[in-house]
Amino acid sequence: MSVELILGGARSGKSSFAEHRVAELINNSENLTKHYVATSEAIDEEMSARIAHHRSQRGLGWQEWECPLELATLLSTFSRSDIVLIDCLTLWLNNHIFYLTDDCDDLRLMEEINVLVKALDQCQARVIVVSNEVGLGIVPMGQVSRLFVDNGGRMNQQIAKIAEKVVFVAAGLPLILK
Repeated sequence: MSVELILGGARSGKSSFAEHRVAELINNSENLTKHYVATSEAIDEEMSARIAHHRSQRGLGWQEWECPLELATLLSTFSRSDIVLIDCLTLWLNNHIFYLTDDCDDLRLMEEINVLVKALDQCQARVIVVSNEVGLGIVPMGQVSRLFVDNGGRMNQQIAKIAEKVVFVAAGLPLILK
């Protein structure tokens, strides 16, 4: 149906903006079912606290899905009567880097990204995707960090190409890019 990409830095307000965007769309079309797709995993106490904070912020009324890796498969299950918020793609990318370990390289990650972009483009639901813009700083020193930043930038560019709307959020303020 359509894809919207919401970009921003850590704690920029992008998730709150995306949740408000879902609320706007729901108010304009009462027959939509809200789905929240979380890509994070509670691997430590700090991440557990972040997840709990996000859950309390968004409130009730969401069908929640935990999907750290298989987003393309999950996206194929939604219909035109669904609105899907995915938060966030950079954690999804990080999960792939973590689980692929020694088999992880640019080529393998681009294969995963291409599968995701195709699934987003073919999804029947209205999809709002949250992703970190990680390319605004210096080039990281470590190989894994560079792999993450480079492929995060490539991923965001690919999704922006198919997105109907792209918004950059900084200090809680949205800037419409597309």
